[in-house]
Amino acid sequence: MAALVRILTTPDVTEGAIVRSRLEDEGIPVMTNGGEGPYRMGPVHVFVPAEFEVQARLVLDTVRAGPYVPTEMAVEEPERDERP
Repeated sequence: MAALVRILTTPDVTEGAIVRSRLEDEGIPVMTNGGEGPYRMGPVHVFVPAEFEVQARLVLDTVRAGPYVPTEMAVEEPERDERP
């Protein structure tokens, strides 16, 4: 079994679920600990195999940067005419 690295601990169960989902979308194996049970309270710890740490941290940076739009759903903005 590969060594696991904790890349995130958050008191926010929702953030933990979002991060887990995004990592899985990128094909990164992920394991979470915490935030389970009927009341879904934190903290949530997010772990990935050590060989995926760098890629996972890059994904984590994009999650923290703002909204995510999957590539297949992205719509390019039409060019606008800036003339007055």
